[in-house]
Amino acid sequence: MKKTFKIFAMLFVLIFTLTSCSINIKTSNEKSQSVSNEYNEKLKIHYIDVGQGDSILVQKNYSNMLIDTGTNDSTEKLISYLKKQNIRKIDYLILTHPHEDHIGGADAVIKDFDIGKLYMPKVGTSTKTFRDVLMAMKNKDLKANEPELLESFKFEDANCTFYGPINSEKKDLNTYSIILKLTYGSTKFLFTGDAQAENERAMISKGYDLSADVLKLGHHGSRTSTSNDFLDKVNPKYTVISCGKENDYGHPHKETVNRLKSRNIPLYRTDENGTIICTSDGKNISFNCSPGDYRSGRR
Repeated sequence: MKKTFKIFAMLFVLIFTLTSCSINIKTSNEKSQSVSNEYNEKLKIHYIDVGQGDSILVQKNYSNMLIDTGTNDSTEKLISYLKKQNIRKIDYLILTHPHEDHIGGADAVIKDFDIGKLYMPKVGTSTKTFRDVLMAMKNKDLKANEPELLESFKFEDANCTFYGPINSEKKDLNTYSIILKLTYGSTKFLFTGDAQAENERAMISKGYDLSADVLKLGHHGSRTSTSNDFLDKVNPKYTVISCGKENDYGHPHKETVNRLKSRNIPLYRTDENGTIICTSDGKNISFNCSPGDYRSGRR
């Protein structure tokens, strides 16, 4: 088992060693291939219902960004949803950290779609799910990029900045989560993966501009994330939790939903709303459904 782990660990390091630092620029041929995609003049963010997992599709014009890919069990549902959006290419694929509920469908996504640039934290596991992702990457000669703190890139006319991984701890893969802030016009969105309170404290300590209109709560609404100090800094108008109905973890936890309730922050949740679609024109934000309630998960 140790020998097998070492082999895959070496393969993972090799992928990062070979990572190209060049910026992925669309060629005219790539643009023509993506013309079949649905045109989205407004920014659209799909918080896809993948059960007890995370997967978020961000669209603008003809460009697509996918943050996480749900669980192994939700893979077929995810691929079907992406294809219904007429997607052929995912310009940015961001796998926040290597837990199964965030990378379960990544191998299928890599296989079925043209991938532009892939971001992953530089940490791995010996799980079959993670090995499947590495094999899919190898088969398509796809290299991983580790985001640097405050590294930015343009997503059409929106600006994206990495705030994590930050203050990671070896004992907890959640703390390696990629954290991304997206700004489109005057509207701002924060995606936190499974970032923990210690990651939140580190961002506050660094003085990052955490303000956001829409916050995707860390770790499916666990009590270990979304601290009061963090909420003070983000000061969101809306929050979103991705979690499964009556999941075994009791997500979202009572402590978390009570923090939101005390601040009168609307909470959208995939266990009640299903897939949630948020739209921004750069000034105004709307949702395709009404907020959920402040009920904690059942255990």
